Amino acid sequence: MKQDSSEKVNAPPRWGIIPKMLSLEKFLYKDTIHWRNKFMKDKKYRVKAYVDGSNLYFGMIDAGFRNCKWLNVDKLIRSFLRSNQELVEIKYFTSRITHNPPKQKRQTTYLEALESTGVNLIYGSYQAKFTDCRKCGNSWIIPNEKMTDVNLATHLLMDAFQDQYDIAIVVSGDSDFVPCIQSVNEHFLDKSVIVFFPPLRRNESVVAVARAFQMIGRKKLVENQFPLHVRKEDGFVLERPDEWS
Repeated sequence: MKQDSSEKVNAPPRWGIIPKMLSLEKFLYKDTIHWRNKFMKDKKYRVKAYVDGSNLYFGMIDAGFRNCKWLNVDKLIRSFLRSNQELVEIKYFTSRITHNPPKQKRQTTYLEALESTGVNLIYGSYQAKFTDCRKCGNSWIIPNEKMTDVNLATHLLMDAFQDQYDIAIVVSGDSDFVPCIQSVNEHFLDKSVIVFFPPLRRNESVVAVARAFQMIGRKKLVENQFPLHVRKEDGFVLERPDEWS
């Protein structure tokens, strides 16, 4: 019996067409992968560093690295970066020392050296706490740093909301930062918070929420010191305090 022309039109396609269709899909898939890999390879990840100045400082002191106080934080952070990572800002959180003029002078010199490299200084405050000795009757001042932790946590979260980084580096071993680190890593899937631990400041609760972590060893600290003299933009020359040599 002769087949009607309408049956030919409505007949299902021959299987021979399918391999061609699959080949086209395979081609498109490979092409998509190629461009995605090229994009990821060429992409520069924006990196911001958030440095807990007190935690870093006392970590070095407790580890016996007193000769590393003249630390170039900008150079240190850059020494860890990969070729596809770009440092956009370092925020250094600290408080101004009070009631001790010699220490105040050394701190001011150091903070000005950090500023000369473009580090953004963000201040909390010291509150003087007077302590009396019941036996001898003498009294002394114990400085108590305030707002530094809150400032760092706030900046880390707000910068994530404003899409100012792809990777955040937190330099601290303070467990107070666990909630904000966890929040960023859980709610911003396109961002990562990693932690650089100062000497003797590794904290397992921080390790548990960080995307990754890195210990800052003595070798890195020694290699990334400021030169003896640091020239500011206005021409003023800062000199490393003698006590830090």
